[in-house]
Amino acid sequence: MPEPEIRELRYFRAVAEELNITRAAERLGIAQPPLSRAMRQLERRLGVALFDRSGKRLALTPAGETLAGEAAVVLKAVDAAVRRTRRAGLPGRGIVVTAKPGVATELLSRVRERARAEPDAPDLRVVVSGFGEQADMVRDGRADVAIAACFHGHGLDTRLLATEPRVAALASGHELAARDVLGAADLKTEPAPRWDDTTVDRGYWLGHPDRPSDGPVVRDTAQLLEVVALGQAVALIPASLATRNVRPDVTYRPVHDAEPYRTMALWPTGTRSPWIAWFVETALECAC
Repeated sequence: MPEPEIRELRYFRAVAEELNITRAAERLGIAQPPLSRAMRQLERRLGVALFDRSGKRLALTPAGETLAGEAAVVLKAVDAAVRRTRRAGLPGRGIVVTAKPGVATELLSRVRERARAEPDAPDLRVVVSGFGEQADMVRDGRADVAIAACFHGHGLDTRLLATEPRVAALASGHELAARDVLGAADLKTEPAPRWDDTTVDRGYWLGHPDRPSDGPVVRDTAQLLEVVALGQAVALIPASLATRNVRPDVTYRPVHDAEPYRTMALWPTGTRSPWIAWFVETALECAC
């Protein structure tokens, strides 16, 4: 049985998301009849019905729901492969590196200084990314390597670069601010910030696996510190971040049993790029 073509999967994704042939055809920039024929052909290739056409509105069958999930993975991998291949074919020895502002970008600055001093080092193009975006950017080919705080998932190799203690950030008037040292259990009933990212490992970021994340939604460090200062949340942050953000309305206290803040390098599994290898080894040296 012939396997589905990439073009057919892209067509199917559009129809599955729109659940309307006319809108999907407009989105794809093709006429409606060829798109309908392509979907019928895809169903014949697979030997199953992907769409339920019996009602007033188009709907996915269970097989269609399955293919929608699988097609998203396949198309994302294809797009990533195309991006990486095109970059590999460009002249020179450049790589794209991404990191979010803060601890990671300080380390990245030291790596860039080393790169400028070494004639055989790769050319580094830096892309600043938001919280939790680094792994996805490497997976989909927008970046070759990333410096990130934590990582959960698949498709990437990792190298631990450095660790550092974390401290509790509290409003200066908070009752816990009167104590010199805290434990993770002290924070269990405190409101915690909710990161605007469903992939965040809450057990790591909140200091306790079952601690409720019932505070305000935050998207970056600046928002995090503001909600802390207003008494709306208590948060665990890297000690170096506390050092760089001294302010009268926020108090920082060590948490003796909190997991340390981890800084890691992430890159695609199986890559043989000498430039990524140079970057990872240099980042490890600069982090020490």
